Amino acid sequence: MSRRTITKLAAFVAFFAMTTGAAAAEQVVVDFAKGVAFSEGDKANRFPEWVEKGVTFRLAHEPRQSKAKGLLMFFTHLSTGRKGILCAMATEPIPVRATFPTPVRSVTVSLWGSTGVPAVLEAFDQDGKLVDRASLASAPARKAPSDPVPIFALTVNAARIAYIEFSGPREGEFLAADELRFTPIS
Repeated sequence: MSRRTITKLAAFVAFFAMTTGAAAAEQVVVDFAKGVAFSEGDKANRFPEWVEKGVTFRLAHEPRQSKAKGLLMFFTHLSTGRKGILCAMATEPIPVRATFPTPVRSVTVSLWGSTGVPAVLEAFDQDGKLVDRASLASAPARKAPSDPVPIFALTVNAARIAYIEFSGPREGEFLAADELRFTPIS
């Protein structure tokens, strides 16, 4: 082969690797747009599980302080009108688990919650082993009462993430996932 042919072939291989790698690395976005938002006294929007784009959301475990069934719900962010998914158990905050249909390598969750609520995002492999963790000691606060509740993001990365859990609120507080982005393994 000539040097020119080898150079062209190498350029083609590099281009092919870049374009197929880019396609495989595209993020999948779960935005909860079809969720039914909570309204005062409304029990109909509380549910044990939510599935969107193949990702199954449920509580990490059943309540331990009562015999109540563990439920999720949607809550509307007043400034954006977007819905966030969260634990509906106000007196017993339980982590929300999101299980992926196939392992992923990166997960970013955009969150908002009560003023000063701590936030934790943990990634687990298929054996339930913790493979990465991100946290924030205190959610960002509004700078003025008229400001919107800030949305912030936490990201975890690992070779094969089977599921994530987000948690942090204490009794009477809340932490809602506004959006979940994940990168499937190519």
